[in-house]
This record gives sequence, C-alpha cells and structure tokens, in this order.
Amino acid sequence: MGSSYNAFETIFDFHTHAFVDSLAERAVSALAETSSRQPATDGTVSGLLRTLRSNNISGGMLLPIATKPSQQHTINNWAAQVMQENDMLYSCGTVHPDAEDILDEVRRISSLGLCGLKFHSEYQHFRPDEERMLPVYRLAGELGLFVVFHGGWDPFGTGDVLAKPCTFAHIAPLCPETTFIAAHMGGLQMFDEAEEQLAGRYGNVYLDTGVVSGYISDGQLLRMIRKQGAERILFGSDVPWDPPENEIAMIKRIGLTAEERELIFRGNAARLLRASGRIK
Repeated sequence: MGSSYNAFETIFDFHTHAFVDSLAERAVSALAETSSRQPATDGTVSGLLRTLRSNNISGGMLLPIATKPSQQHTINNWAAQVMQENDMLYSCGTVHPDAEDILDEVRRISSLGLCGLKFHSEYQHFRPDEERMLPVYRLAGELGLFVVFHGGWDPFGTGDVLAKPCTFAHIAPLCPETTFIAAHMGGLQMFDEAEEQLAGRYGNVYLDTGVVSGYISDGQLLRMIRKQGAERILFGSDVPWDPPENEIAMIKRIGLTAEERELIFRGNAARLLRASGRIK
C-alpha cells in the first residue's frame, strides 16, 4: 500500500458492499431481482473502486455479511485481503449469531486488523437485542471494534422487521463501551421511530445515511441530523444498491453548514478509525 494515500481526502463512504469476483454476478443479480433496484456496480471490488472514484470518493468501508455460520471464516479472510491490497478500502468483519465459535471469531477479526462487525438481521435471522448477543457486542467494544447493523425494512425481509430502532435503543445502554452504527438513519422506512427513540439519545450510537435518499424527506433528515448531532452521522450510500451521487446530493442540498457536511462526509469516519487504531 502507498503510505502517502489518504482515504479521507474528499468523501469517505462508510456503507459499501462488494463480493468475491466468482460470486459477484450471481449475488448482485439475485438481490437486484428481489429489490427491483438497478445496481450501481457489478458487485466486484474493482467495480466498487471505479464507482467511488467516479464520484470523487476517496475511501470506503466494506460491510460483508455471513448468511451461514460456515461462511464467516472465509469471508473475513477475504475482507482482510481486500483491505491489505487496496489503499481506498477498509472493511468490517462478520460473524453469524448461530456460530459456536462466535467469540473466537470476533477475536480473530480483531487480529486480522478489520475494523468492526457487520450484522444484518434479515439475512441472519435474529433480533439485535437478543440477550445471547450482548457478550459479542461487549467483546467487540473491548477490542476496539465498532458494531454495524442494518436498520429497518429490507426487501428480503419476511414478516416483522427484526432490526428496529427500539432494538438499538435497548442494547446501547447495556453496552456503553461499544460503538454502534445503525445504518439507514436507524431504520429504513421507520424514520419516525428512529427520530423518537434513537436520535440524540445515546452517545455510543451513530447513524449512517445509506440508501435513504429515496425514502426520507429532506426536512426529516435535517431534523434528525440536528437532533442526533452531525458529529455522530456517517455518510454512506449502500452502493451498489444506490449510486453514491444520490446521497451526496442529498447531504449537500438540505441546509447543513460546511462544518456539518465536513463531519458527515469524512471527519467522523476518520475519527472513529483513528480512535480504534485501524486507520492506515
């Protein structure tokens, strides 16, 4: 890696996805068919990098997800390799709630130099505030790993939404030393609940802007950011599920100050990674 490269020179996208090349086409096609959204990339790491560069984004955070316990070890090895080989990219690791070796894998994620843990309740079939998960979150905090959750509705969900703003509100005070990131402003299509139960209430909870441009009003987004505090908002696009230019335009138009935009676009991400010792 080139030591002079700065992934935080312009915008840092804290919510991105890519897949190993051999699986990318199949994964993106299946998700696109279910969600009826046109992907912004081909699902590969190289495709992600092209999209980030074309939007003047200098760095991104990969958020991989193990949908089976047997996948976590392989995915985490791949994520660490991607992070080592690409100056622009950082990555979280992933553990599955049903894995027997979940705590050991959290420790291994830390040893690999990965940045955090990514959970997606709709794909992993659990509720974030299940008591069995508290030791996982607490260990992550001890190791300097933040914990990222999908929040709210997802096109793959069946029945009740599992990762609601209230579930994040439940765990935040139980794990005060752990930093939580509730994606999609705390809950896609559940913004009223997120505004009431999450925004501005917990110092260890961040919200990200991933893919919300097509769902939230400018007025509510500005209100939520001001209630939460811009210092705990992370820019994210959820690429390939939304082109980053949509979220960039949204942040630029809603009436934030230059200082607030700076924090959201890159400052908060750099501070989080620097505090955890993961910054390159």
